[in-house]
Amino acid sequence: MSNPAVAQPIQDTLNSARRVAFKRWLPNLLLPLIGTLVFLLFWQLAAGSINTSLGAFPGPSQVATQFVSLVDEHQREQAKADAFYQRQEQRNAEKLASDPAAQVSIRPYTGKPTFFKQIFTSLYTVMTGFVLASLVAIPLGIICGLSKPIYNAINPLIQVFKPVSPLAWLPLVTMVVSAVYSSSDPLFAKSFVTSAITVALCCLWPTVINTTVGVASLDQDLQNVSRVLSLSPLSHVRRIVLPAAIPMIFTGLRLSLATGWMVLIAAEMLAQNPGLGKFIWDEFQNGSSNSLGRIMVAVVVIGLIGFALDRLMLALQRRVSWDKNADLR
Repeated sequence: MSNPAVAQPIQDTLNSARRVAFKRWLPNLLLPLIGTLVFLLFWQLAAGSINTSLGAFPGPSQVATQFVSLVDEHQREQAKADAFYQRQEQRNAEKLASDPAAQVSIRPYTGKPTFFKQIFTSLYTVMTGFVLASLVAIPLGIICGLSKPIYNAINPLIQVFKPVSPLAWLPLVTMVVSAVYSSSDPLFAKSFVTSAITVALCCLWPTVINTTVGVASLDQDLQNVSRVLSLSPLSHVRRIVLPAAIPMIFTGLRLSLATGWMVLIAAEMLAQNPGLGKFIWDEFQNGSSNSLGRIMVAVVVIGLIGFALDRLMLALQRRVSWDKNADLR
């Protein structure tokens, strides 16, 4: 038989562990779930009382139905593409069988891009613009943070261009790309280049500003260490400045990526880049009874992808940050 004197402390320890686990998981899992369910219930009740020219505003159930429909459309289109390439491969095989020296080729499938291919196009476009902006913004922010005169010279330009809307940049970028990027066989479509540059111009500034603040706030003790070690300017930046400024740099990168993702949708609508923005615009122009539901699917997907991109940047920050105990959110 078990000894009560030994069993009781073990039971108390298990109960304490359960309470700690409950307190840890309650705010991280249960509360977000409750908040989401309340929002969905409110959305469903409110949607039924809103009538538009295309019918009732879609609730969560209608949006889920349209999402399933988009999945089915993607699978049907993928099956058509597979059959298209299979027919070409069969014809080429027959041609080579009759004439081994015959020249064969595979023509690309030119069917309508599906919703999921448009998601990939948008992700590829926003990441291109974000990387271009980061390659300019981080070095510029470091220079501005290290040099007060350079910061004073550049800061007015930052403050002037920072609030400019993507809708203002887009016509200018479109005309410049059309004038400069001219080729009979371009590597990238002009709509893609226009959207990516517009995203880069708009998500440049948060990273510049936050990097400047992070570098300028460098602790005096760290600067003294750099002087004692007689570090070269590049070593000073690599070993002292960047590790200390990582939190502010990533704050700027996260803000820039969120800004770029928002800007992209408007840019794709106007530039007709075949991404989520064009999907929303085409559905709006279509005006069918399913259009509102399909647009809401895109809205929800845009939000979920934006959240996932932010969590990805947060995970990357945790990985490269020297302070592993920092409370990052």
